[in-house]
This record gives sequence, structure tokens and C-alpha cells, in this order.
Amino acid sequence: MKPRVLVVGSSNMDMVIALPHLPAPGETVLGGRFRMVMGGKGANQAVAAVRLGAEVSFVTALGDDDIGRACAQRLQAEGVGLAHAIHTAEAPNGVAFIMIGEGGENLIAVAPGANLALRPEHVQQAEAAFEAAQVVLVQLEIPLETVVAAVELARAKGCKVLLNPAPMPKSGLPDKLLARVDVFTPNQGELMTLAGTTSLPGAARQGLERGPELVVVTAGAAGACAFTANAEASVPALPVEPVDTVGAGDCFSGALAVALAEGQALESALRFAVTAAGLSTTREGAMDAMPTRSEVEARLARWPG
Repeated sequence: MKPRVLVVGSSNMDMVIALPHLPAPGETVLGGRFRMVMGGKGANQAVAAVRLGAEVSFVTALGDDDIGRACAQRLQAEGVGLAHAIHTAEAPNGVAFIMIGEGGENLIAVAPGANLALRPEHVQQAEAAFEAAQVVLVQLEIPLETVVAAVELARAKGCKVLLNPAPMPKSGLPDKLLARVDVFTPNQGELMTLAGTTSLPGAARQGLERGPELVVVTAGAAGACAFTANAEASVPALPVEPVDTVGAGDCFSGALAVALAEGQALESALRFAVTAAGLSTTREGAMDAMPTRSEVEARLARWPG
């Protein structure tokens, strides 16, 4: 039986320009190449989980417009379940504007649009999806009250809750949210901002004290590490030549959700997620770059040691 993952989150259309270098403030950079591809942290994570072997349901808000319909068509083609997605005329579909430099670094601006119309009542209407899920994966590109509602319902239904805290609010995260999270997956910068310290173990301990059983920290080319109350584990990054790092964090979160739904041990789950995320950086795009299960397993078979 496939692992069952429920994603509650955002859907965007990404407007991507690849540039010789990222512009400085006030600078215009010519010579760009334009692409329009689907993205959004929730949609990226949902597709990553599907490609890695999970049965995925997606609670999201799409615009009742051409872009929203194109997004729905793409998600359905990937095999993402949209029975609990809503189409709204309140706002246009969410869009993101992404500039990518020659070395893979990026700048991103997001107009959330319909994503802000996803409300707690839509979460409650998806109760059946929560009952069927093993892991519920949420991020922060939708209203915070909707995230809280999703986490609370997931806990009530006995699901493992994974929170990817991106984008991190300037005000931090409320205790009532973190207290109901099982797995917390910030990147290193997000964790330091939340904890107010430059000590990674110290910041992780602060995170654990607020409720999560597991804090998993991603650090790009340095790989990932995990902390529980009694143990630590770390996995080096996959040695690759990155082409485009957009979506790598989403790939990591989707892969980790799949591994945890399968019951993989912590270090195995970290290797699985790090490998998937590393492979995603070797091709252009976010959603388009998500690797398949067979690709990840083939690379894992060559894992050092």
C-alpha cells in the first residue's frame, strides 16, 4: 500500500527569468530567458511526494481563472488528488516572479492571490482526507489561521504533522502551532531567526522545547541534521553541480513526509530526503525538477558507505 500524505498549502504559477547574474538594486540585467511553470510551496511538495511514491491529497485554493485552471490540470496530470481543492473568484491565482542567476542562486517575489482565500472552514470540509492520511504536510504561504486549523485537525485524527516554516513570519510562530507539530523542518537561517541564537544545537533545543518531537534543519550544500530530545543525526549533501536551487527545500519536505509515512528510520529518512533534494537542483524549474522514486533509489544505492 502506498504511503498516504495530505498537503495543505499554496499553489502558484511561477514566472521565471534565468539571468547572467542577479540584479543589484536599481540595475536592469538583459539577456534573460523566460519560462512560465507551475509552483507554490504546497504544490511543489505535493508533486514531490507523488513522484516519490505516495498517494497525495491536496487542500489548496486556486483562482477561478485561466491560470488556476491550468494549475489544476497540471496537478491532476501529476496524480495529485484535488477532491478538496477550492476554486475562488475572490482573487486571481497566486503567482511568483523568480530570477535565477548563473550559479543557481535566486530571488523570489510572490503575489499570493487565491492562496489567501484558503480558510479554516475549507480545512474542516476536508475532514475525510485527514482521516485517510498518515502524514499531514503544511507550510506558511497560506493564512496562519488556516495552518493552525490544519494542524489541529491532523492531531485530532492521529496524523503525524510536518511543518515547513517557510516563509517564516517576522513575528515568529505562535506557541499553539508549534505545540501541535511533530516534525519541524526549518532551514538553518529560519531556525536561527526563530531562536535568536547562532548556535545550531541551542536553536534546535529551543525548537524542541516548544513542542515538536523532531527538528530537522536543512543547510543547503552542508546537507541536513536532525535533533530529538535524546539524539542527533546528520547527513551530508548530495555532491552535485546545481543548475537551479528553486524548489529544493520543497522537494526535501515532500520526500521527508513520504519517508516518515513509510516508517523509515530517522537517518534513512534524512538520506532519502537529502538525495531527492540534491537531485532536484540538477535540472531547471521547481515542480518540473522533482525526481522520481526510481531516480532517488538509484542514487541511494551509490551512497558512500
